[in-house]
Amino acid sequence: MLGYDFPVPPHSDRGNLITFEGLDGCGKSTQIERLAAVLIQQSVPVLVTREPGGTPTGEKIRQVLLDSSTHGLSPMAELALMFAARAQHISSVIQPALAEGRIVLCDRFTDSTEAYQGGGRKLGSDPVLALHRILCGDLQPSLTILMDSDATASVERARRRNRSRATPSGTPNDENRFEQENRAFFERVRNAYLVIAAREPHRVVVVDARGPAEATHQQIIQVVQRKLKLAANTT
Repeated sequence: MLGYDFPVPPHSDRGNLITFEGLDGCGKSTQIERLAAVLIQQSVPVLVTREPGGTPTGEKIRQVLLDSSTHGLSPMAELALMFAARAQHISSVIQPALAEGRIVLCDRFTDSTEAYQGGGRKLGSDPVLALHRILCGDLQPSLTILMDSDATASVERARRRNRSRATPSGTPNDENRFEQENRAFFERVRNAYLVIAAREPHRVVVVDARGPAEATHQQIIQVVQRKLKLAANTT
């Protein structure tokens, strides 16, 4: 699990779940790290995590889902594995952190499943939303930041990133199973994200992620400041 574990002040109110969504390679990880640093500077208790993953079991499922050597996985099996990892993640990590009053920054959540499996794999939204109600207790983020980007540019960036990474043993970090999909797949994913944003404008804020990382960071900080009523300190 990724994580910053800043001390929680006594008698904290219930925390907030803030999720980051977008295409592979849109810069989510960078922006989550930068936001976490700002929140920690302001003594906000933060936990950073990711999906699929976030727990030992979830990380094993992540390896199956993202490794390019995983062949023949049906869309429904893929959907089931995503929710198996998520249910464990919510139970073991997210809910306890929220109960302690933390701000949980999560790299992907159910919106990703609706976009990638519902849109990209053409399963539709209904099975995704039904499983979320059944397996996840219909837990909803307080805020979702959708980093909108060009499909071709984002995925090429993700492919370069994965080629450049290596595990501690020196072997390539192969998480490019989805990135091997064609442009039409990622256009369906992006369109599904935009449909979610239009359906839930009270929760989802679309941020233009096509420009410099600093410009994207400033957009995100403004959104989070409004949501959490934080001081205007972004350094």
